[in-house]
Amino acid sequence: MNIQDILKQLNIAADNQGVSTGTVWSEGKGARLESYSPINNDYLAATQHTTREAYDEVVEKARQAFKTWRTVPAPRRGEIVRQIGNKMREYKEPLGSLVSLEMGKSYQEGLGEVQEIIDICDFAVGLSRQLYGLTIASERPQHSMMEQWHPIGVVGIISAFNFPVAVWSWNAMLALVCGDVCIWKPSSKTPLCAIACQHIIAEVFKENNIEEGVCNLVIGDDAGPWLSGDQRIALVSFTGSTRVGRIVGQTVAQRFGKSLLELGGNNAIIVTESADLSMVLPGVVFGAVGTAGQRCTTTRRLIVQESVYDKTIEVLKNAYGQLRIGNPLDANNHIGPLIDENAVNTYLKAIETAKAAGGRVIVEGGRYTPEGYENGFYVKPCIIEAANDLDIVQEETFAPILYVMKYTTLEEAIELQNSVPQGLSSAIFTSNLREAQRFLSAEGSDCGIANVNIGTSGAEIGGAFGGEKETGGGRESGSDSWKAYMRRQTNTINYGNSLPLAQGIKFHI
Repeated sequence: MNIQDILKQLNIAADNQGVSTGTVWSEGKGARLESYSPINNDYLAATQHTTREAYDEVVEKARQAFKTWRTVPAPRRGEIVRQIGNKMREYKEPLGSLVSLEMGKSYQEGLGEVQEIIDICDFAVGLSRQLYGLTIASERPQHSMMEQWHPIGVVGIISAFNFPVAVWSWNAMLALVCGDVCIWKPSSKTPLCAIACQHIIAEVFKENNIEEGVCNLVIGDDAGPWLSGDQRIALVSFTGSTRVGRIVGQTVAQRFGKSLLELGGNNAIIVTESADLSMVLPGVVFGAVGTAGQRCTTTRRLIVQESVYDKTIEVLKNAYGQLRIGNPLDANNHIGPLIDENAVNTYLKAIETAKAAGGRVIVEGGRYTPEGYENGFYVKPCIIEAANDLDIVQEETFAPILYVMKYTTLEEAIELQNSVPQGLSSAIFTSNLREAQRFLSAEGSDCGIANVNIGTSGAEIGGAFGGEKETGGGRESGSDSWKAYMRRQTNTINYGNSLPLAQGIKFHI
């Protein structure tokens, strides 16, 4: 299927896309923004950068829409989200294809990303009837206390190129059932995926007579700083690098706004002496090379018990030798391209830096040129034996580079696992219950995600997603992550005929 057919199925014109002010599309006035596929660097389509004037129009429409949307009963908001999920089911194949074309991940991963939207819609529908507060015992006679949760307002969502639609939905669908309205600023590397999603949800809103401004889209690099510094935006959810996340967090904090930060990962898998290598193999290989290493949960370090180190490395070398690199829309290929030339250069520089610092290459990396895709941004997955404290190992390189190292004791392995600035995802492969429990205990992994006998990459909708330290501390998706999109209010009700004060204080007039 070519790009014209995909865009047609998604009701997107191939050029001159405007800025969305909710459910209505208008011709934009900003500079042209062209999208190219990393598969072969072919031109896909064009949109326009949002101007400051258009941005302010979007924000004002969102603020007005919030006044109405927050009064809609939560189960009714859930019904709208249910319909969005059903609409995504209808468009799953063309939207998944567009994700693959514009971002470069495999078609199966593109479909999986759309499935994440569907799953979070299902989760949010149930959540719409479970926005529970608490009843609290009062210390004063004839008093009752309770805790309520109210919509927070306008939520700004700044998403990254590597998950061009799923992460937006984690935020937007929960925010919608919570009574918030959203303004989405997608990566400038993947604007077409965002436009497609906006068209899909606009169909649902039109069918239900939902006013403009509930879900909005702004495009271009300037829109991120605008959202971060805008006093009118109650919450900014940012997914991206630690470097940019630090700027976003500081900017939002200076105006006493709220931020939800999902930043870098430097994820490790520990392989113990008792590990089942038949399970280790797919967990490590997919974790390290899936999405060409461009996931925040990508496996970047492999910490192997010294007694099984040589065998583990041999198994991995054999597996890497069988990997197929090429067009991600071809189901026979395992690995697609990196996002652009800058990503390729960063990958090549990281390998040279690791080698110069004493790293030993186990599986050679480098640029790769599939026949017929000479203009694409393909590289070979690389394995390097390196010390954990090397500066390059301490960094997150968004590419398929796996650093491997030995350990003797489990305590040493956990220390290596935790001795990086990031704290997103982690895993241990073991058949020993004590080792597994130790890894999951307070003395174990310091990451927001800790797995046993599965890899670091991939997460289910039901669990809260996010990490600690320089990963930002945010939580999205499942569990009680919905609380980030609401404001807490404590209520005390006096149903008696006197006014006793708390803590037994006497104040006579």
